Amino acid sequence: MYWTVYLSGEIHSDWRDIINTTARARGIPAEFVNPVLDHEASDNVGVKILGEEDKPFWKDHKAAKINAIRTRSLLEGSDVVVVRFGGQYRQWNAAFDAGYAVALNKPLITLHDEQFDHALKEIDAAAMAVARTPEQVVEVLEYITTQH
Repeated sequence: MYWTVYLSGEIHSDWRDIINTTARARGIPAEFVNPVLDHEASDNVGVKILGEEDKPFWKDHKAAKINAIRTRSLLEGSDVVVVRFGGQYRQWNAAFDAGYAVALNKPLITLHDEQFDHALKEIDAAAMAVARTPEQVVEVLEYITTQH
């Protein structure tokens, strides 16, 4: 079986690259997919395609709906969802993705530092694994994809 793994969350570090590179090096049978990672493109897609807005709310509304086409499609088609919560920004969209994954009964792996344990306790309680490093995520993926 070839697994599809959706990588959601924080976009300001190389955690996705670490998971992807390490998984490939270990021969893990997985394809990694993700939301749009270009913050400016994601924020401006609605007005770029559908026209300018006078209010920031409507600009964001347009962009969120267009981005949701990709996010929902890829998340719904995934076998496993990994959500990274970083420390630099609040990732409300990542929390939404985690909840959506759980609602779809997708196995969820969260990835975050210990300092966020309390804030993420409900999300972690719904996760199948709580990882601290991208390498731990790879180890979980290796285990679930290679055991017979």
